[in-house]
Amino acid sequence: MDEMSPPDTADVQAMAGRLADDLRGRGLLGDERWARALAEVPRDLFAPMSAWAKPDRWNETGYPIDIATDSAAWWEAVYSDAAIIIQSDDGDTDPAAGKGQSSSSVSAPGVVFPFLELLAPHKGDRILEIGTGSGWTASLLSWWAGADNVTSIEVDPAVAAGAAANIEAAGFTPHLVVGDGLKGCPERAPFDRVHVTAGVADIPAAWIEQTRPGGVIVLPWQPGGATGHKLRLTVIDDSTAVGSFHGRANYMMVRSQRSDHVWNSHHSEDAETSATRLHPRTVVTADLGAHLAGVALAPGVDWLVISEPDGYSLLLQEMGNPEGSWAACDAVPGADDFQVTQYGSRRLWDEVADAYLKWVSWGSPSADRFGLTVEAKGNRLWLNRPDGMWWPLP
Repeated sequence: MDEMSPPDTADVQAMAGRLADDLRGRGLLGDERWARALAEVPRDLFAPMSAWAKPDRWNETGYPIDIATDSAAWWEAVYSDAAIIIQSDDGDTDPAAGKGQSSSSVSAPGVVFPFLELLAPHKGDRILEIGTGSGWTASLLSWWAGADNVTSIEVDPAVAAGAAANIEAAGFTPHLVVGDGLKGCPERAPFDRVHVTAGVADIPAAWIEQTRPGGVIVLPWQPGGATGHKLRLTVIDDSTAVGSFHGRANYMMVRSQRSDHVWNSHHSEDAETSATRLHPRTVVTADLGAHLAGVALAPGVDWLVISEPDGYSLLLQEMGNPEGSWAACDAVPGADDFQVTQYGSRRLWDEVADAYLKWVSWGSPSADRFGLTVEAKGNRLWLNRPDGMWWPLP
């Protein structure tokens, strides 16, 4: 295509096809119907003319895109496996600057389609989406199940207005709501499927109450730290759901569950030091099953990793308690032992290290052997089967 002119329909279809091929090759797109949706719900309709593109790769910082200054680069980014940031700092920062905290995006296709395949909706299913964002996934779901069956909720009025315009341009008419997605949409219930596009630590009872028995809820479950999990729950009754984990998922958290708790080694003069031979990197880079063991045995702990050429540190702190316990394990290349510093009533490094070693003693079970039961009386994380080994969660 001419760099100075917009591509024609055939060019867009070709770009969508190449993106689908890339996703297939990496095991991120298995159902050919979603490949058709990628072609028939053009992603470019949901991307702003000037934005920040962040490829879905570890430690990728991203780059600016602007259709007015480099049309070819803009189209290439939109039809790649990259998130397109449409809002930063809840609207206080220009998203195209690549600064601040991303608060809404056109999610990366390699993240979107595995979740949609996990959702596995049927034609005609009533679907509730939490987090409209750009409107792309609401439109994909409308293409799949019929727009009359899709309800999408967005908490941010400005983002919601942009999504509504995008969805109209794409030719779909789902039911759009501006409000708190954690409350669901009782007037449109019951739902067959609930699709959540923001990280959640505490699963709202409303989503289960508003879903039919046998209905499915998929969400990024992020109980602490930088690690999240794809969780697929099946509803049993209006207060109970049981599910399993299906890989890593790191999303922007829902606003009311964000943690503004920054690292604070308070009362450091009262902290205690010791040594360990367990490298903190071994704990951090283990299979996702190790992280779930940590959630079970060392609950309510937030993780922060610092990796530099001259050292590696795992910083731990109690979630939601700025004056709570904290710990740091610092590894220096070539050292036999690594320094551990801990403060507070809990010894967080000891808890996390013990959880990791316990997981190893179980045979290092992968994350797909763990599951979660959500009940009115509390949530339980379990290994192998719901009535087997389990742990209550706070």
